[in-house]
Amino acid sequence: MAASSHAEPAWANQLYHWIESHHHPDGGYASAGQSRSHLTPTHAAIGSLRQLGRGLTPARRDSLVDYIRTHHPHDLKPLQRETRRYLFDQLQSLSWLDADITSFEPQISQLTAPVSYPRHYEKNGSPYLPSEAAVLRCLALLKRKLPETETAFKHYFDARRRPNGTYNHTLASDGSDGHVINTWAVLTAWHELGQSTPASPGLIAWLHACQLPNGGFTYSPDAPLGGVDDVAYTHAAVQTLALLGAQPRDVEACRRYLAALWYPNGGFSDRPGWQPNLPATRLALEAAETLGGWRSLPIEESVAASPIASIPPGLNVFSIQIEAHGTGSVADAVEMARALRIHLWGAKNASAEWIVRAQARADREQVPVTFFRANEEYGTWVTVPGLGTYSHTSDIMFPADQDPGPSLADQGVVTWETFRRQRLEPLQEATGRLFWQFGENEEFVRALLDDSLTRGGFAAISTFHFGNPDFLNSESFMLRYRGQIPFIALQDAHGPEPWWWSDSMAGYRTLFLARSPTWAGWLDALDHNRVAAVRHDPVSRHETWTYAANDTVQAALFAQSDRWQWWGESNHPRPLFSLVVLTPEDHDEIGRPENGVALRLRLAHSNNSRGKPREPLAELVSLALDDQTLSTRQVTLRDPSTGDLNDVYYLSSIEDITGDRPKITVVVRDLNSGETKTVTRWITGR
Repeated sequence: MAASSHAEPAWANQLYHWIESHHHPDGGYASAGQSRSHLTPTHAAIGSLRQLGRGLTPARRDSLVDYIRTHHPHDLKPLQRETRRYLFDQLQSLSWLDADITSFEPQISQLTAPVSYPRHYEKNGSPYLPSEAAVLRCLALLKRKLPETETAFKHYFDARRRPNGTYNHTLASDGSDGHVINTWAVLTAWHELGQSTPASPGLIAWLHACQLPNGGFTYSPDAPLGGVDDVAYTHAAVQTLALLGAQPRDVEACRRYLAALWYPNGGFSDRPGWQPNLPATRLALEAAETLGGWRSLPIEESVAASPIASIPPGLNVFSIQIEAHGTGSVADAVEMARALRIHLWGAKNASAEWIVRAQARADREQVPVTFFRANEEYGTWVTVPGLGTYSHTSDIMFPADQDPGPSLADQGVVTWETFRRQRLEPLQEATGRLFWQFGENEEFVRALLDDSLTRGGFAAISTFHFGNPDFLNSESFMLRYRGQIPFIALQDAHGPEPWWWSDSMAGYRTLFLARSPTWAGWLDALDHNRVAAVRHDPVSRHETWTYAANDTVQAALFAQSDRWQWWGESNHPRPLFSLVVLTPEDHDEIGRPENGVALRLRLAHSNNSRGKPREPLAELVSLALDDQTLSTRQVTLRDPSTGDLNDVYYLSSIEDITGDRPKITVVVRDLNSGETKTVTRWITGR
């Protein structure tokens, strides 16, 4: 850390208190708007306090050490896509706290070579470079040299070194340019290990060319897309130049840029005018210290913070589910929408006929839900030079009566420009929207999202998901877009029947503030970022997890919690059963009779991540038609190869249902509470 002779400015104390406002009783630090601490903001808070020269009490230090040791993000959900740089964040944080890190040696010693990214996500299996560089930095913290497997890492990095001395994710042989963060990651790792790297006469000039007129840096002089300034790019450029014994082309402009990231209410942001956060604060302080000291940053404390837009009067909270089921029983889908009060149901990869039948049934039963299309276009591959070729790049939503044009699935690899022209433009003409699902390659993701902010593109970012309880837990860098791109929940439904997706449907959803629960109302909420993802279920330990644009939006949503909250004694629990009157014409319904009429009763179960029933949550006591008890038979369907339960329901066959309003009485027992519940329904509109 460079020494600084400047006196501590007045804003430093304000910054300290702002950092401390993020500390939580669990021992760590949380991002703004979050009730849970996380390793990323905790690492950033410790690094920032270290830069500020602020000490910690022994009790605070001990609680932080315990939190860091026990809170790797993958503890929430282990992923097949290993992110090794979180391990470095643990070790570096502990080292900053003067804690012992030798217990990590066995774990680090097992990281003997770069790990390929799964090829069904990245077409060439390219390892994620910053994570591989983090392994070397972990060795340096442990004061160890590379073992005999040094050649694996050396070969990996050498193959990604461009002629100008920069580095990137893909092989240098593809002719693409480097990336400032990947270049910094590799050079820093080798420097900390005490090993030299090849001389690069053109690297300083390349880094100088990354500086923009406003003083900040972008990631490449000729960035193919998303070539914006950012504190992360500026930090990487400043630190790399320092390693090379150089400085930015315009040092004072760079210092003014860092000062412009100061948010008057405390903290630094990723870009001027954005919301402050702990990771950006650490990067800004470190970069400023390298340029002569953070204390002398030309910060204008009299500048007011950018105001957060107020919520217009007359808006109500509505609920939308994105990529919910678009196959199976339309009757069960309508029943779930009714019970869970879902206003907009995005049917994943549904046929036009399924949506027509679902909407007709909802209208007939006076259930206020509108079905729309929300498709995952499997097999779409988008490439960005130097950053990789990734799937899961085309998740779209659009009204049921619109045609967004053909997808690019199974059409080979396309560039982002081709994707924009052939997929995004027709989608937007159909009043549809594109949303981001997931991706651990931060540099790739940010290029697409930053281009979207400039030219339009991804309109929302997914958070809660069936396969990953919280994408923003494993991809914490995405929180930089808080207030810039709306956060949504993503069902990404699997399995043939919507009824066996109840865990997710009753566990998390997207809320929005609008005047009406229409497609136009939803688009208006997206455009003004009056949107939030909310989760409350066993996965969240029955705590409420929320991602909203800002505290104002979150407060407005929770002020109307009686309109949407689905947990608690008197609120809207998942339905215990679905009862459907079946005729031979009900082609979406399993169990339909060849002639006559049948009643099908499905009871609530927990379900697995592939949309199949597990443990029963209710049991049938009796079923009656106009007070006459009906006999039933249980139908159990299993996977012939695994024996896993695929479906289970009760059938009662009858010749006909007569009368103007035949009455059906269902008595079920809630297996959690032991209570018996009697529900009477009148069948109309058959």
